[in-house]
Amino acid sequence: MKIYSFSPFGYEGSLVSIEVDVRRGIPAVDIVGLADGAVKESRERMRSAIRNSGYEFPPERVLISLSPADLKKEGAGFDLAIALAVLQARLSQDEEKEPQEEEPVLVMGELELSGLVRGVRAVNAAASTASALGIKKCIIPRANITEARGVDGIKIFGAETLKEAYEALCHQDSFYPTGKAEGTEEKSYGPTFSPYVEEEDFAFVKGQEFLVRGLQIAAAGGHNLLAFGPPGCGKTLALMRFKSLLPDLTQEESLSATRIHSIAGLLAKDTTLIKVPPFRQPHQSASIEGMCGGGSHCMPGEISLAHNGVLFLDEAAEFRTSVLQMLRVPLETGAVTLSRAGRSTTYPALFQLLMATNPCPCGCFGSKDKLCLCSSHAIEQYWKKFSGPLLDRIDIRVHVQSVSRDEGKKSRSTEELRKDIGRAVLIQRKRQGIKNARLTAPLIKKFCPLTKEAEGFLDSQCEKNSFSSRAKASCIKLSRTIADMEQKEMIGLEHVMEAVAYRKTQGGLEMEFSNA
Repeated sequence: MKIYSFSPFGYEGSLVSIEVDVRRGIPAVDIVGLADGAVKESRERMRSAIRNSGYEFPPERVLISLSPADLKKEGAGFDLAIALAVLQARLSQDEEKEPQEEEPVLVMGELELSGLVRGVRAVNAAASTASALGIKKCIIPRANITEARGVDGIKIFGAETLKEAYEALCHQDSFYPTGKAEGTEEKSYGPTFSPYVEEEDFAFVKGQEFLVRGLQIAAAGGHNLLAFGPPGCGKTLALMRFKSLLPDLTQEESLSATRIHSIAGLLAKDTTLIKVPPFRQPHQSASIEGMCGGGSHCMPGEISLAHNGVLFLDEAAEFRTSVLQMLRVPLETGAVTLSRAGRSTTYPALFQLLMATNPCPCGCFGSKDKLCLCSSHAIEQYWKKFSGPLLDRIDIRVHVQSVSRDEGKKSRSTEELRKDIGRAVLIQRKRQGIKNARLTAPLIKKFCPLTKEAEGFLDSQCEKNSFSSRAKASCIKLSRTIADMEQKEMIGLEHVMEAVAYRKTQGGLEMEFSNA
């Protein structure tokens, strides 16, 4: 068999061919093909593993070639592939077989000195890449076998030891097909939701009907949202429950999200495909590299780990200005391109942004019962961290006021909110195949018909509030989502009025805080 392994650089990664030549000479092992320290050390690990598994290591000079030669190979995932290639070369030498047409097989795994096989990251990505290139057999660590089951159309073997892996390589009937994971086959466009969790129920969010309604619209259409208000008003409490409103991922969305988490090594052992939308909440000390990705291996950052899910920035004003501004391009394009040492990779980053922040450094500006001690200059500098272009990409802005426990009443339950969201998501999937928040100008013109009253009101509000072209398009997309929740084909005046109310938020963020 022709043995391949996988180099997990960036989102795409590359297949690596393993070739071994055993020839006369002083006993030694040479590895060529731009291997890093971890790969070069594999010659010692695999030498001990082969002997401790009951096999004889070739007493000749062994040359191991990793191709393509100009691609840097990194990590310990090549151990098992190199060991099997050495054993296969020794067998061919002993039996003096004539070269035959070799069937390809993907092999990944790290070896212990005893011959045990340890799990590695990016198995799902490796199997997906191999399947796309016509490789239908994979030998992987048993610890990663669930991860590989998410890839359709391949046959896998989960090895716990080097001996098991070598026996599978020699016997074709050891592999078994994966097939589609249970529950991943979609029979309709109808959305499903994760099981109900009482701790995430919106019924416990008291007195914040405007905020909860905004979160419902955001979940239905994939819109970005900013909630600002004094400490303790319930911003974080409500936004942390937002994930309970999100429908499960489609098959296509699951595949890309699973691949990213596989590359990052974050897939749980019992996870075949990620069905629940990711909900990422990075700390305020996060760096640009931590948010957008990078490092020597071009690992995914928080915005890519939130792909097809949510990126929640709590206390958003405490993040570095450079980190906040970095979000602007991925929000627009849905992707982030990383370049390292002459190589580049593009990660998908279709995330929904939620932000919660105080209205000023002390947190009391705009409060009915607390005195703000911040100067106008301090408030202005505080909001300058967000910048106009970033705020312009936020569709929903909610000014949250403190409500006492006595006067606050329960909002609608999560189950009730999900009904409207489910209707809207179903309509969007059938009509355009993407969320309303991702509608482009041509699609807005095609799928967002407004009544004459609604169009006239929107034009007057855009002029009154000095809305940009993006802000006007945002209002139309919000209106489209609200109409979808009511199963209305035409966007009416009441839909536009509600959308504008969420867009401007009591006169608009820019005007409200610049005149503080």
